[in-house]
Amino acid sequence: MSTRSVIRLAGWLLVAAIPVSGRAGQDVVRIGAGSYAVALPPKAKEPPRTIYKTADLAGKMPTTDWWSSLAWMPFSERQYPHPLAVRATPKGLQVYYPGPSIKATPSVIFGSMPGGGEDLVLGHSGQEEFPDARVGGFSDWFVRAAFDAGPNRMHVSYGHGSPFVYALYEGGGARVTFARDPAVWSGTDRNSTLGVTVAGRHYALFGPTGSTWTGLGSRTLTNRAEGKGYFSLALLPEATPKALALFQPYAHSHVTDTRVAWQYEPRSSAVVTTFTFTMKAYEGGAEGTLFALYPHQWRHATATFLEGGYDSIRGRMKLARGSSFTTRMTFPGVLPALPDAGGCDKARLEGYLEEEAAARAPGAKDTYWEGKRLGRLASLVPIAEEMGNAAARKAFLDELTGRLENWFTAADAHGGAKSAGLFYYDGLWGALIGYPASYGSDTDLTDHHFHYGYFIRAAAEAARSAPAWARADRWGGMADLLIRDIAAGRRDDPQFPFLRCFDPYAGHSWASGPAKFADGNNQESSSEAMNAWCGLILWGEAAGDRSVRDLGIYLYTTEMEAIDEYWFDVRGENRPAGYTAAAVTMVWGGKGANETWFSNRPAIVHGINWLPIHGGSLYLGRYPDYVRRNYETLVRENGGTRWNEWADIVWMYQALVDPPGAMKAFDAAAATLAPEAGNSRANAYHWIGNLAALGQVDRTVTADYPLYAVFREGERRTHVVYNMGGRPRTVIFSDGTKVVAERAGFAVAPALGVPARER
Repeated sequence: MSTRSVIRLAGWLLVAAIPVSGRAGQDVVRIGAGSYAVALPPKAKEPPRTIYKTADLAGKMPTTDWWSSLAWMPFSERQYPHPLAVRATPKGLQVYYPGPSIKATPSVIFGSMPGGGEDLVLGHSGQEEFPDARVGGFSDWFVRAAFDAGPNRMHVSYGHGSPFVYALYEGGGARVTFARDPAVWSGTDRNSTLGVTVAGRHYALFGPTGSTWTGLGSRTLTNRAEGKGYFSLALLPEATPKALALFQPYAHSHVTDTRVAWQYEPRSSAVVTTFTFTMKAYEGGAEGTLFALYPHQWRHATATFLEGGYDSIRGRMKLARGSSFTTRMTFPGVLPALPDAGGCDKARLEGYLEEEAAARAPGAKDTYWEGKRLGRLASLVPIAEEMGNAAARKAFLDELTGRLENWFTAADAHGGAKSAGLFYYDGLWGALIGYPASYGSDTDLTDHHFHYGYFIRAAAEAARSAPAWARADRWGGMADLLIRDIAAGRRDDPQFPFLRCFDPYAGHSWASGPAKFADGNNQESSSEAMNAWCGLILWGEAAGDRSVRDLGIYLYTTEMEAIDEYWFDVRGENRPAGYTAAAVTMVWGGKGANETWFSNRPAIVHGINWLPIHGGSLYLGRYPDYVRRNYETLVRENGGTRWNEWADIVWMYQALVDPPGAMKAFDAAAATLAPEAGNSRANAYHWIGNLAALGQVDRTVTADYPLYAVFREGERRTHVVYNMGGRPRTVIFSDGTKVVAERAGFAVAPALGVPARER
């Protein structure tokens, strides 16, 4: 941990422990030069005042997770830990395996849980119905649902990748009720373990050793455990004695904790992630457990896979065993912008910059639309800097820092809390909420990483341009609060839950705070999630906070791999044959859809997973064949290349494989172009023109410094480094090229063997 991180951690604890000492007013807490409110602004809406959790559960409640509805509702909506789907109901935990029923139309993949109780409900022999189900515990990808009714208790644990559901009982034992007549193919009423099949799904029911069953031949089986209060069931890959024997040794080793740990290795530009299970053995001595890995995991994992597996909405899940596994993924680098590679007409680009600088700046709106403005400015500042246009750079930077500082200040001129243009800390949920809010960011804590990602990337640009701005005693503390709200990297953070918006096992973010949908949680704009993680990387490097930088690299790299598998399916291996769309625009727990929340127009449906496009967006071009296929599909769906909205975003994506075609289209329509709200003519022209000079993204070469990119045009490679610090830096690429950056800024090696030249 860096010294800066230690100082900031101490600051977190100081604010949390004795906030009165930092108050500018009774309702405002100072943090450096900024402040946040601790009293709800007038007429502002807030999340519900009830969290459905047990009284003994400590720590801030996670939101925006696959199981979040359990904390927001008396029971829960359908949850999709995969390969299973589950739902807390009055009668107990509904359990279902969607795999055999996954189907697709050309634009939707269906893999959700029916509402009628299939396949089975795990209940309590002494309690017909429970008054509610609450969060009784959680770890990084497991959760425990507590069903309590006086002395009758049933606590069930389940999680991502686990074929098991574990249960602990008081006042009775397990009662399993099937939606249809089950076929018992292994065991009798005198055996503790049964193998059963219902509607083509195969389960093992594991009672404690010595327990027996009643109800065989009916739809309700009750385990008689003679006071042993533990039980488990498992989804089997097949209905065979061999499969049952594989699962049996692990049946009563309940998973009690799950932990993810990550490490960025600069020399190889690798992100090494370790997933660890902790078990408690109620009987038997087996070590570890059985778990299933998603495609984005097993493609990069060191695990040894077993026979069998499971079908899921994400593709085939592979089965493994042990107490941990590790993945190793390649971080492709990010940049604050593309370098000036000579691909743009300078006078024309200057004209676009002057146009932006002279335009009347819009007033502040809600956190999302204010974020879009900040993102636009954050892309303009480095372009003006590259062009040597000091006046335009100053205008953009002054507006950017002014807007940030306004939002980062909750106090008015008299020291009281402002009513708008501020952040408020909700202590019940452990959440930072910006007001005015939008799209449920207040009442549901939805989309925080989308909104705040723009603020964080803008703060990183302010820090890049003026490092002192990022000091903890100035504005750095408020930027860190936003980072911790969406992705606190410590489980012991006193104010925020661990990695609120990011799901470590699923490998990507979720958007809905409560996830109260029949299809589970969802995420639409994967690219806005990547915008946030790019912001963490740039902020961490500019502010000198290695822990935040490396956290950002872990989030960025992992989500990138998940996007390539589940949003884009670049290899064409994860989707049912009936789905013909080029992308899954909205990833759900139980569904994949080629649509958006707000429009079904083709350019928007595709573009929502591309924008905002900037120096952290080059991951979109790692698979040129897929980019070409995606773009050509968009053209067909649109009926041609006449774009009624977001034309600039479409051309910037096209430029990843066809810069001349993108530039021709831009030239023809630039004069009347209405750029997407977070973009500008200057950024679009700069991106398209410089990709024409640099070539396509080359994912085969890495560097030992995180701010890098590699491009290829024929046999010529161009190696790019952005040196964030003032000291000279030599960056070594995996193909042997060395790029020497003598000072802060870009250094570019035009081709293999050509000495680096400063830009």
